Amino acid sequence: MLSISLKGKTALVAGSTQGIGLASAQALASLGAKCVLIARDEQKLKDAVATLDTTGGQQHAYLVADFTQSAQVEQAVNAYLKDNTIDILVNNSGGPAAGPVADAKPKQFLQAFQQHLICNHILATAVMPGMKTAGYGRIINIISTSVKVPLKNLGVSNTIRGAVASWAKTMANELGKFGITVNNVLPGATATGRLEAIINNKVSKTGAAKDAVEAEMLEEIPARRFGRPEEIASVVAFLASPAAAYVNGTSIPVDGGRTGSI
Repeated sequence: MLSISLKGKTALVAGSTQGIGLASAQALASLGAKCVLIARDEQKLKDAVATLDTTGGQQHAYLVADFTQSAQVEQAVNAYLKDNTIDILVNNSGGPAAGPVADAKPKQFLQAFQQHLICNHILATAVMPGMKTAGYGRIINIISTSVKVPLKNLGVSNTIRGAVASWAKTMANELGKFGITVNNVLPGATATGRLEAIINNKVSKTGAAKDAVEAEMLEEIPARRFGRPEEIASVVAFLASPAAAYVNGTSIPVDGGRTGSI
């Protein structure tokens, strides 16, 4: 049986000071990986690094960059890669604001495209040479179940997430021969700040009680509960491992069964 150990591997995890990003870093570290966190708030990065497992002797690190400023992301990762390599990349960033697609302004699409697809591409192309040399690489994108079935009132997010999924599939086709896999993890309704923001937006738009909004959302989930960040992170950790070497170019919903497609 192939191993799920990540001892000796280094993972770059984006958006990793909270929610699914932080849970993913914690899961990777628990399997032995050295984690390099990248986000915009240095104090939160320091606090997040302090939560990571070090029992395997890992010396975790962090990079400061704002994903709304793609040049910052490029500068930070290229500076780190002068003396280091990355085996695992977890692309993750906060989603665009809710709202109907018909009401969206062109600027909103451009901002979301920069924050998600362009930053993902900057990070992926930066770590790619080292992965090719090693003959091992894992690029894992945290996206959304909206790439399977568009979600109501998330017009910009649905659009950009779909673009990221298509980019990832294309990248998977090109990189598979180098021992590099590219996969997407599609979280459903997960107990994070992002879910809280979506619920609060619906409350303010409809005037409905928060409990009623949550109950309506839960009715759509066969598991009848919201997910936990660590449950998404467990799938990320598996995809990062040697055991997932033949999983490539996939989009995996982790949503309690909500997505209405096979």
